Amino acid sequence: MHVSTFNEIAEAFITIVHSEVWCNVATTDSQNRPRSRVLHPIWENHAEGTVGWITTGRNTVKAKHLAHNPNVSASYMKNPMKPVYIDCAAEWVDVREEKQRILDLFRAAPPPLGYDPEKFLWFVDNADSGLLKLIPWRIELADLFGETRVWQASS
Repeated sequence: MHVSTFNEIAEAFITIVHSEVWCNVATTDSQNRPRSRVLHPIWENHAEGTVGWITTGRNTVKAKHLAHNPNVSASYMKNPMKPVYIDCAAEWVDVREEKQRILDLFRAAPPPLGYDPEKFLWFVDNADSGLLKLIPWRIELADLFGETRVWQASS
């Protein structure tokens, strides 16, 4: 079932992704071949949808892939009967204040969602410490034995 507004799935979405914590994120390389990795986003819901944030390195294979194609596909599969699929545009955010805000957001969240990225050598003032913003254009809350709900951003 398609939902007309993100608010129709907002609570269920944030509950699932913040309890499952880890997700698979796929990018494509310069030859359009997919590559997956496990990442740890934190999400913020707002009136128009949601935004995901990932603290990660700027000099990685992932960064090279995003330079070629900024679209990613994320999936949360803790419950394989009720997976969550998120198709997003990804962009780097280099504004120091925003990097600090997201660092504080990660630190303030209860574990296992919350953690201190500095323990993994991610620092606000380090140019190699990237802040990746995920902007979903499609979210699917699948239910193999129930009703699947799909939200799409207006174009």
